[in-house]
Amino acid sequence: MKRILIVDDDTAVTNYLMVFLMQTGVFDPLVVNDSREVETLLAGDPFDLILLDMDMPNVSGMDILRGMRDRGDETPVLILTGVHDVELAVKAMKLGAFDYLTKPVDDDKLLQVMDDAMEHGDLHREIDRIPSTGLTRQDLHNASAFDHFPTQDPALIRVFHQAERFASSDLSIFIWGESGTGKEAIARAVHNASPRRDRPFVAVEVDSKPPEQFPAFFFGQERDWSGSMEEAAGVLEQAGEGTLFLNNIDALTLPMQVRLTRFIQTGEYYRENSTKIRRIDVRMIVSSTKDLTSPEYTETFSRDLLYHLMVNSVKIPPLRERPGDIPLLAQHFLVEESARSGKKIAGFSDEFLDLLAHYPFPNNMQELSTIVAHAVANEESNLITVDSLSSYIRERITPKAKKGARPFVPRRLDEVLREHVALTLQHFGGDRERAAEQLGITLEELERYA
Repeated sequence: MKRILIVDDDTAVTNYLMVFLMQTGVFDPLVVNDSREVETLLAGDPFDLILLDMDMPNVSGMDILRGMRDRGDETPVLILTGVHDVELAVKAMKLGAFDYLTKPVDDDKLLQVMDDAMEHGDLHREIDRIPSTGLTRQDLHNASAFDHFPTQDPALIRVFHQAERFASSDLSIFIWGESGTGKEAIARAVHNASPRRDRPFVAVEVDSKPPEQFPAFFFGQERDWSGSMEEAAGVLEQAGEGTLFLNNIDALTLPMQVRLTRFIQTGEYYRENSTKIRRIDVRMIVSSTKDLTSPEYTETFSRDLLYHLMVNSVKIPPLRERPGDIPLLAQHFLVEESARSGKKIAGFSDEFLDLLAHYPFPNNMQELSTIVAHAVANEESNLITVDSLSSYIRERITPKAKKGARPFVPRRLDEVLREHVALTLQHFGGDRERAAEQLGITLEELERYA
C-alpha cells in the first residue's frame, strides 16, 4: 500500500479524495485539514506522495513545500489548487513539486499523474544516491550506449549515470547545455539505454523549419478541401513508440508550446486540417542552450510547458570545466578525421595540446572537432603541430592571457565562499531563492555567507 498524505482545508475535497483513493485498494490515504499539523506528520513515517493545496490559512502550501526542501525532504509532491496560476506553478516546480493540477481533477488523470510522480520520486532517489566521485564508465549497466562520448571527467560520468536512470522510465527529459556540448549525443544514449532502443530515434532542429510550417511538420497534416495539401505523417508519428528529440526547444512559437504541453500531459494530438484526436506513445527529450527559468523568457516561453520540462533535467558541463577531456577528445576526433582523409597521423605535439588546454572553447566539442579537422587537412607529417593550423585559428587559440596571469594566492575558504555568494546574489538581482538554487544550497546555508 502506498502512503498518501492529503493536505487541504476543504473537507469536501479531502473526504472525496480519501474515499476514492481507498477504493483503488492501492493507496493508504491520510487526510489533514489543518496545515499546521503537517510538519509533525512529516517527521514520522515517510509518505510515498503528498497531495498539497496551495491556498490555506495558517501555513500555505508553498511554505510547506519550501520547508520540506530546506530540510532535505524529497517526498514527491502534487499541487492541487482551485486557481490556475502558471507563475505559482513554476515557482512550485522550481521547489521540486512534480506537477500542478487544478481542481476538480479527472479521476483517471489524477491516478496517472500520481503514478508518474511516484515513479519520478523513485527515480530521483536513485539519482541522489549516485556519488559525485568514484564512478566509472564500467559501473554503467548500459555502458555501450555511451561509447560515442569519450570522457574521463567525474562530473560528466555522473551525468551518464543520471541519464541511464532516466532511460528506464518514459518521463520527458530536458537536457540543458551550451552549444556543442553533446546534447543530442546524451539524448541518443538515453534512447539506446532504454527499452525503446529497437524503435526509431528521431532528432529535430526546431528552428530548421519556418514557424508557420512547423506544426504540420511535427504533428502531420490531412488533405485539405482544395487538394492543395496532401496527407502526410509528421515526425511525431515517424518516431512512434520510439524517442523524439527536439533541439532548441526555445525556438517554438507560443501556440506550438501550448500544443506540445498538451501532448506531454495526455499523449494526445491532432494533425493540421483535422479535429480528430490521435494518441501515440513517444518518449520526448528536449534541449536548449538557454536558461529558460530566467525572467527574460517569461513572455516568450510558456511557464506551463517549462515546469513540465523541469521535472527531469540533465545539465551537461561545458568543455572548459573538464580540461582533462580535451586531449582525449582531440585524439578521438583525430582518429575519425585521419580515417576520413586517408592520412596516417599518430598524435599531437605537446605545444599543440598546450594551446588547446588554455582555450575556452565557446562552441565546446564542435569547435574542438573543427580545429582538429583543419589541422588534419593541413598536416603533411605524422604528428599534428601548431604549424598545421591556419593563422586565423592559431591567433584565436593562442593563450595570450597566460602572459599576464595573476599568481596564485592562497585564501581562507570562507572568504572565497562569501565572495562567490555575493557575486551570485548580484547576478540574480538579490533574489535569494534563485541564488540558493543556482549554488545548490538551502536558504539557511546561503544566509551564512551572505
